[in-house]
Amino acid sequence: MAARIGYGARGFVYASVGALTLMAALDLGDRAVGTKGAAVWLAQQPFGRLWLVLLGLGLWAFVGWRILQAVFDADREGSSARALLLRAGQAVSGLFYGLLASGVFELLDEVGPSMAVEDVAENQRKAEMLLALPFGDALLIGVGLVVTAVGVGNIIKGFSSDFGETLACSERLCRRLSLIARTGYVARGLAYLPLAVLVILAGWHARSSDVGSFGSSLDALERQPGGSWMLGLTAVGLAAFGTFAFVEARFRKIRAPRDLNPL
Repeated sequence: MAARIGYGARGFVYASVGALTLMAALDLGDRAVGTKGAAVWLAQQPFGRLWLVLLGLGLWAFVGWRILQAVFDADREGSSARALLLRAGQAVSGLFYGLLASGVFELLDEVGPSMAVEDVAENQRKAEMLLALPFGDALLIGVGLVVTAVGVGNIIKGFSSDFGETLACSERLCRRLSLIARTGYVARGLAYLPLAVLVILAGWHARSSDVGSFGSSLDALERQPGGSWMLGLTAVGLAAFGTFAFVEARFRKIRAPRDLNPL
């Protein structure tokens, strides 16, 4: 049940990101947002703090499921090289959602109209701290390459994975739902690439001011020729990713690990 709640929380985050970004592409909203930006938007709604608590708890539930997948092999992937790579990806995913969940709870004391700007400023401060370290420029470039790898990995997964295999539904329904998953994963992967470019350039030029957030990288995409169309298509894809997370909350095959021995 906790895992299904977690998938629902992830679905809410990305469906919100897609909807708000689509509004920005259609000039119906202020700007594109990332995952934290969706939490910022939620915080500004009526009963915002209550929704933040529920979202944060849901995301921590998803982190727990990722731990069961990555450490205790709940999906019965095994210990082959491919399986270990997949489980490592699940561990990285768990770390990402853990940071997001922590950020959601931090917003409880920061609800206000300037939160999106503070998100960019916080990322720039982190980049400045990294640049101050020995070989800091190379480290920041490395962070950008990791973001690139995450984006490319999502694109590859979108084209190559059998999403229906993990769902408990009829073959016909699973085939239709898999199309939503492919669209979502490819769009999510493509959405990471502008951010990766910004981070790599920041490391290359040793300028922390070049670093932005997921939302600001989407804004940069919109400023390109035909950017509104590209941003709109990306928004639809991100909404599809969120929709598939809701599908997983309902149909995902979720099994307890055989035992709790990671070896």
